[in-house]
Amino acid sequence: MTKNLLGRQEEIRRLDSCMREEGAQLIILYGRRRIGKTYLVNEYFHGRFDFKITGSYKEKKDIQLFNFAEELSVHIGETVPTPENWPVAFQLLRRYLSTLPEQEKCVLFFDEFPWLDTANSGFLRAFSHFWNDYGCARHNLVCIVCGSATSWMVRNILENRGGLFERQTCSICLRPFSLSQTEEYLRSRGMEWSRYDIAEIYMILGGIPYYLSLLSADQSPGDNIDNLFFRKRSELWNEFQQLYRTLFTNSEQYIRIVEVLSSRRGGLTRNELIEETGFPDNGALSEKLQDLIASGFVGVTSRFGRKKDACYQLRDYYTWFYLRFIKDRNGRDEHFWTHSTGSPARYAWAGLTFEMVCKDHIPQIKRRIGISAVLTEESAWSVRGCENEEGAQVDLVIDRKDHVIDLCEIKFSGSEYLIDKEYDMTLRSRRESFREHTKTRKTVQIIFISTYGLKQNKYSGLVSGQVVLDDLFAPAD
Repeated sequence: MTKNLLGRQEEIRRLDSCMREEGAQLIILYGRRRIGKTYLVNEYFHGRFDFKITGSYKEKKDIQLFNFAEELSVHIGETVPTPENWPVAFQLLRRYLSTLPEQEKCVLFFDEFPWLDTANSGFLRAFSHFWNDYGCARHNLVCIVCGSATSWMVRNILENRGGLFERQTCSICLRPFSLSQTEEYLRSRGMEWSRYDIAEIYMILGGIPYYLSLLSADQSPGDNIDNLFFRKRSELWNEFQQLYRTLFTNSEQYIRIVEVLSSRRGGLTRNELIEETGFPDNGALSEKLQDLIASGFVGVTSRFGRKKDACYQLRDYYTWFYLRFIKDRNGRDEHFWTHSTGSPARYAWAGLTFEMVCKDHIPQIKRRIGISAVLTEESAWSVRGCENEEGAQVDLVIDRKDHVIDLCEIKFSGSEYLIDKEYDMTLRSRRESFREHTKTRKTVQIIFISTYGLKQNKYSGLVSGQVVLDDLFAPAD
């Protein structure tokens, strides 16, 4: 049933559990566009549904109702006239479902659910009434509600305080593949690439299954990126605008936020973001930030010792890559990526993006340094320089409940990293600065995270523990 669903074992387990239950099931499946939600449901159920409808992007209510009637006609075997409104549509669905045998599971699939809820259509109210008045009482009914507009799904279903309040029996947030899952997926498609190359692909495409499916085993990793992004009219040449437009109303404002965040390595506080964007400090900005967080485009990083002064950071790999290398460059050099090998811009991008990869693989880091069972809090730390002192910054601080703080140094390089005398002094100074400014009484040690580890010399003993790229490819617990 599920051999094609690589990397989705946990989601399969949860769907299996729902299918074993005797009562009605309302399953909420959400996640960003291109993550593989529809593919998961279609593969799991072999495309066999007692009723399925897919919302159409920006179509009016009349068209959505027409599509509903067409789908229902297919399942009933005779023409169903287009209902005049959604309450009538769900009455027709009820009549059809009542003719099906009760001893067998009855599976309904509403794909791109938010697109069905057009302005003033009453769709969501009609669906709520259908489920509360009929669906939840039909013990064999399994209803899957799926949507790419993650923020809409969270706000209108998962946090619904009306008719759908706490009605879902299972909610699944489909997340991007990890490095381990990405490697498994690429190898299943004949791409026996090195982990260094896979990591670089991951830093461009993230663990987004659709983007990964566009890669070709007949081309090198670099040629793949050139063909996907820099060739004229390539597959992903217009993906950026389409991605944000289909997820967010007033997408230009969301794009403005991620553009500003992309310009600051350590992220921005809310006040800094307001200053940079010029947006007013109100609930509308809060809603946009929550939308971007729910959709996985933005993350929130607390600052060590200043939890109320959190930073918003751009965390979507594709967006980060697009804003760094694609915007305003498409078509200028069809081999830009291979030609830029070793360039300062690419080196700087790799260093910053590898930090994102590490933050997305905290469980693997903890496992490698032997603290999987220890409660931890992850944050960043920085201090501005003054007249007699340089500033200092640590992008990943692991504060452990066993009275230890790990300051993580993160480096992406093509070989073993060498700590020389100057860098040794920098690391020691940074550690002492952290102790002085935070007044911590915990043990403070340095953990080095890199692609191939440290080259051993008289300065490498300063490091208390190491994590290499292979460690990040470990499966999650």
